[in-house]
Amino acid sequence: MITKEQVLHALSHVDDPDLKKDLVTLNMIKNVEITPSKISFDVELTTPACPLKGPIEHACRNAIALFVDKNITVDINMTSRVIGTRSSQLAQIKNIILVASGKGGVGKSTVAANLALALLAKGAKTGLLDADIYGPSLPIMFGLEGARPKASKTAEGKTKIEPIEKYGLKLLSIGFFTDPNQPVPWRGPMVSTAVKQLFNDADWGELDYLVVDLPPGTGDVHITVAQGFPISGAVVVTTPQNVALADAVRGIGMFLMDSINIPLLGVVENMAYFTPAELPDHQYYIFGKDGGKRLAEQFNAPFLGEIPLVKSISDSGDNGLPVMIDEDSPAHAAFLEIAGKVAQQLAIVQAAV
Repeated sequence: MITKEQVLHALSHVDDPDLKKDLVTLNMIKNVEITPSKISFDVELTTPACPLKGPIEHACRNAIALFVDKNITVDINMTSRVIGTRSSQLAQIKNIILVASGKGGVGKSTVAANLALALLAKGAKTGLLDADIYGPSLPIMFGLEGARPKASKTAEGKTKIEPIEKYGLKLLSIGFFTDPNQPVPWRGPMVSTAVKQLFNDADWGELDYLVVDLPPGTGDVHITVAQGFPISGAVVVTTPQNVALADAVRGIGMFLMDSINIPLLGVVENMAYFTPAELPDHQYYIFGKDGGKRLAEQFNAPFLGEIPLVKSISDSGDNGLPVMIDEDSPAHAAFLEIAGKVAQQLAIVQAAV
């Protein structure tokens, strides 16, 4: 009869490629069950968005065949338990991911919205907070103009804002509380107070990831969020041309300051190339090539991926249907890949703490 010890010994030869330790040492093997004809167990990964799920499962099957029995049936259930930032503040939110850019117009909000939807599509409980005080775009991108969140009372008598849910995503934006046709002259203290309320006064429930769309640049909102909340990491969005890259360098520099010290999860290059619908195999690098890759290399950070310049991306945002909803869009697969890499980097950062 095969023993549990034999199974664990075999699986101790399978490493998590990111965490550089074997699955048994990492306590990722759960619920081992053995019958004369079958071995079954769970592999509990650090995120449902793990891009290495398939290779890890394949390695587990090979290990059982090599060290236990090559003829026995192996039933593997690939599960996940997202590791979170250890903090009593916003304890129900495991990871807060900031999406930032050095300048406006690079598609930061588009990346934030579709990154959140891609993490959700991977099986993670996800929310999206639009903290772009000066230009909130979430209401338009999700077709929620004029929507107003409800309020509820907690058992302690506190009033909480209920995020609006659409496409399975929990959403909250400063744009839900302002008139889009009226300018709001925000001053520094007002900005800090409004942003803190979006975090603290909302009933987010349990989330694996809260994606936060920051304003462009490096201002009051960035300092308030970075120093006031347990941030897991930041994603920086740029376009390939030098003027965008120069501003992105300053944005990255802010996160790496000693007083802020937020892990840089990586760089996303938006509008990387243009592919016309009638020539799907052609790529035209209108704004330059590989700017985002060079930026990532400069800071020894991961390059998370390229988003093509596709008209359907802007159209979908304007129509309240983010491109992640369209599985036939060429950007759909790109955002799924980026989401996997972001989750991967978060797991590496958390394991190192």
